[in-house]
Amino acid sequence: MSDQRPFEIRPGTGDDLFMIAGVLVDTWRSTFRGLLADDFLDGMSREDQAVRHARRMGAPGVHYLVAVEPSGGGIVGFANFGPGRGTVPADLHEIYALYVRAGYQGAGIGTALVSTAAGHCAEQGAKSLFAWVLSGNPNRKFYERLGAKAVETSSIWLDDRHYEQVAYLWEDITTLVNR
Repeated sequence: MSDQRPFEIRPGTGDDLFMIAGVLVDTWRSTFRGLLADDFLDGMSREDQAVRHARRMGAPGVHYLVAVEPSGGGIVGFANFGPGRGTVPADLHEIYALYVRAGYQGAGIGTALVSTAAGHCAEQGAKSLFAWVLSGNPNRKFYERLGAKAVETSSIWLDDRHYEQVAYLWEDITTLVNR
């Protein structure tokens, strides 16, 4: 996107769940078509994702941020983050989800979401931040442009299929806070 559209970043709430789910489903379909199975992508529903994110939103330490067009255009992106899952140090937090609608990518929304999330995580005692990204994700360079380093690989099962993923790490969260 070449023009800079105004947007605001604010905490996500339960009232935002259906729009958050819409961003996720639409973004997965536009980004991962050809990487993930069409039947899997076509079978995703906003209703199922809203229920999934309602559960996640209620988990201890989990937070949501949404990017909203001030003109009333609705939610165009979101980030979901909190303590690192699995066996990780307490000062290592994780971005669980980061999605921006295709028509809004390149406008600084993703960077603003990551920077704001990093600030919140730092306030909670985090020193480092990471995110798991599908290896075939065409937007992996976004994390690298923000200074993250690929540090680990793993696999994930989606719809009975195996996919590789990469962990991107920002060792010093303060590099993100003031972007």
